[in-house]
Amino acid sequence: MEDRYERRSRGEGSSSGPMSVEVMLRRFFRDVQQSEIMTEIKKRRFFEKKTSRNKRRAVAQVRAVRRKTKRGY
Repeated sequence: MEDRYERRSRGEGSSSGPMSVEVMLRRFFRDVQQSEIMTEIKKRRFFEKKTSRNKRRAVAQVRAVRRKTKRGY
């Protein structure tokens, strides 16, 4: 009775039998992409000073404001 409520991994419980390696790899890469792990790794690859980070964020805010005013929001 308890095992009905336990969480199963994606591979377990499928009626089609064991998954192929290609399907498992496709699901893995999709999950990695959706969780944005790779973008975080690329962002943290090199150290960014606090002033550089603040400057980049300020430029992004200005860009966002210009985009909103251009679209009429």
